[in-house]
Amino acid sequence: MAVFLGAIGFVKFRQVRAATMQSFQPPPEAVTTVIAREERWEPSLSAIGTVAAVNGVRVAADLPGVVKRITFESGSRVEAGKVLVELDTRQEQAQLRAAEARLELAKANFERIRGLREQGIAAQADFDASQAELSQADAATGEIRATIQRKTIHAPFTGILGIRQVNLGQYLQGGDPVVPLQTLDPIHVDFTIPQPELERVRVGGAVRVAAEGLADAGFSGKITAIDSVIDPSTRNVQVQATLANHEGRLRPGMFVTTQVILEARDKVISLPASAISYAPYGDSVFIVEDLKGPDGKSYRGARQQFVKLGAARGDQVAVLSGVKAGAEVVSSGAFKLRNGAAVLVNNEVQPGNESAPKPEDN
Repeated sequence: MAVFLGAIGFVKFRQVRAATMQSFQPPPEAVTTVIAREERWEPSLSAIGTVAAVNGVRVAADLPGVVKRITFESGSRVEAGKVLVELDTRQEQAQLRAAEARLELAKANFERIRGLREQGIAAQADFDASQAELSQADAATGEIRATIQRKTIHAPFTGILGIRQVNLGQYLQGGDPVVPLQTLDPIHVDFTIPQPELERVRVGGAVRVAAEGLADAGFSGKITAIDSVIDPSTRNVQVQATLANHEGRLRPGMFVTTQVILEARDKVISLPASAISYAPYGDSVFIVEDLKGPDGKSYRGARQQFVKLGAARGDQVAVLSGVKAGAEVVSSGAFKLRNGAAVLVNNEVQPGNESAPKPEDN
């Protein structure tokens, strides 16, 4: 009798437990949703670039000498040919006067001997010797004049000067730096792209540049040169773009991010980045639709869908496959969902979904 009663009790316990489990349903999870829409995005290539001057040199002394005069201020704008520094040329000036005197004497001797030669009095050898002396004296004078000119340092092109590196009375050796000089408008941006993307880039293509610390300023330009050699160690090719820089906000050596705008436009499904569940086995989203429960009743639930992602743009991510336009996709709260979970949609507050967001604290 005891065994019989125990068996009956166990059967009833199992029946009650099964009924309880079937009737229990977890409460729906609160989520926000967005309707997937199809857009045409400008395909682009992102790269890290460096700003470089179109013309940039470190002006240096050509010949040794003592600084006699400095005619510029650090950071000022100068025109091509402006005198920047004059070195002491008193010794060369004295040598020039002596050379000019020898030149005048050589001219006088040459004219006298030429007259005598025309009269048949002077020999041809004397005439040739006087002509050679005149040429030598003229060359020596020109050499000293060139030395004096080389001790006057000019700006080779129009640009912005840096900080001067010389002082009055300082002795300069040949090649010692005087001041940096850069042309800032226009300006170059050098960057590299991978070898497989080379055919998609062309000279004249549009480029957008953003610099760290200049978040409110965007710069646009065009590709002006593509290197003819690919780096064998990285398989990247160097590209050079030219940009207008009227305000001089871009400076040589700055770190910038570049976007090369490609001609073809891709058709993608645009979703907010918060809708994507990233995982090692694959990225996915949750699509809200009518599902059927174990009891055959319909309810609003989330179905997990694996997707293939493309490029990102602001708050948005391009979905290349897995989601169709018009699908209702969970935009926040996806981290707490599982496949088939019941959901409660509340769209009073939505996550960011802008292609060009401007956060207040950026």
